[in-house]
Amino acid sequence: MASWEKILKMRDGASLAGQLIRLGLSLLFIAGAALYTHLSFDGINFSLVVAAGFGAYMALNIGASDVSNNVGPAVGARAISLFWAIVIAAIFEALGAIVAGGDVVGTIKGGIIDPAQIEDANTFVWLMMAALLAGALWLHLATWMGAPVSTTHSIVGGVLGAGIAAGGWGIANWHTMGVIASSWLTSPLLGGMIAAGLLYAIKRTITYQADVMDAACRRVPVLLGLMGWAFISYLLLKGLKAKLDLGLPTSVLLGLAGGGLILWITRARLAGKNHCPPEQERDRVNQMFGVPLMFAAALLSFAHGSNDVANAIGPLAAIYDTIAHAAISDSAAVPMWILVIGAVGLVIGLALYGPKLIHTVGTEITEMDPLRAYCIAMSAAITVILCSQLGLPVSTTHVTIGAVFGVGFLREYLKANYHRIIQEIKRHHRAQEADLSELEDFLRRFETAALPEKTDMLKRLKEQTKAGEGPMSGKQRKRLRKVHRKHLVKRSIVRRMIAAWIITVPASALMAAFIFYAIRGAMLP
Repeated sequence: MASWEKILKMRDGASLAGQLIRLGLSLLFIAGAALYTHLSFDGINFSLVVAAGFGAYMALNIGASDVSNNVGPAVGARAISLFWAIVIAAIFEALGAIVAGGDVVGTIKGGIIDPAQIEDANTFVWLMMAALLAGALWLHLATWMGAPVSTTHSIVGGVLGAGIAAGGWGIANWHTMGVIASSWLTSPLLGGMIAAGLLYAIKRTITYQADVMDAACRRVPVLLGLMGWAFISYLLLKGLKAKLDLGLPTSVLLGLAGGGLILWITRARLAGKNHCPPEQERDRVNQMFGVPLMFAAALLSFAHGSNDVANAIGPLAAIYDTIAHAAISDSAAVPMWILVIGAVGLVIGLALYGPKLIHTVGTEITEMDPLRAYCIAMSAAITVILCSQLGLPVSTTHVTIGAVFGVGFLREYLKANYHRIIQEIKRHHRAQEADLSELEDFLRRFETAALPEKTDMLKRLKEQTKAGEGPMSGKQRKRLRKVHRKHLVKRSIVRRMIAAWIITVPASALMAAFIFYAIRGAMLP
């Protein structure tokens, strides 16, 4: 089977015929959803048939856009191939959507508009159709640009714009919108800080130790136990909430029990395996996280399918409920046929268009390995749990991408700082050309020393420094850090993603307003 790099090259160099095939399959699914709706209901309102097509289109774009966050880091770290990542994500996204997608959804996403100010049921149906299509169009455009954006923010913007077009500025809940806007900053920052903190802790306790394998065998079981705790708790709190609402204390306790079991099993498996050649230590440590990252991708996909499928089927369910009862309600039942449209759409969108953003998240922002992918996955789970319990809106897309940024920027800092230390050693060292071997021997010992020993070596070296042989200037250090940053985090992608995040709600809102006016103009006599 071709490696994921080869698959990506095939995708990037795809012929026009391949692109047309993907487009044709997408249109076939959308048309099939609309046709099924038309044939399944006698005398059904034409608006529902069109809305089913819009819902299918939205589900396709959610699959293409959001799922990359769940599997991208693991694929970039080579812990799992692109092919198997898509297979695992497709299976668990569909399971999450169908098994735990929820029997009831809110008709107004996040309470951002007041439905009491809508004139009549038909206006509400047109509003939700416009929101659904606008959110899907914006996601499609963002995916084409290679910028992962929040599907939740896309549909929120759509509901806001169409709502204002239907009922005026007073219909919007601006306090709720302010809270959502604040999450644009808090979500990626919190995700980035947690991921960077985890990675720094792993480096200090494992990779910076003199005996890396011994440290790994003692601490990796703890890390994997923590991962088990976080993901079991995350699954119970988010993925299965619609079917099994256990609450925070019970979920956390069950997570702790599962994490403790994983710790015990991992510690038993690693017993006596703390010896290998020094040049293989890094690879051996990374291999310890390979299988856990596969489980993390599966659990994240399940939780995503159960939660974010509502962004596609929620408005569709609201439209169906409003047409069926000729009235607007605060919540709507979700028939199985709507859940299936959402689940199948997620899978098809992921399979046809997901690799582009998987590549962006996994390789284009910063270089990935299993240790970094572990930190990103853990950060996503912990951040969502914290924000959910604090009542703060959170975008899993923003959290995951923020975690990738955090890992990349930490690597920049550590690399630049380490290079600066090496330069200071060379400047402080009294070795001349005649005794370069002394300097090289010192650098070799410094490279393999544990962190406390490094600190002690530098302290003793500086005590021996001759007067006037100071360290590098601040200007030199700043220029050195800039050089390293260019290689570790791609600034062009950072700017592109942040710009896409900022304009997501305004862009989808404007689209929705125009679409609402177009639909109303076409439907009014």
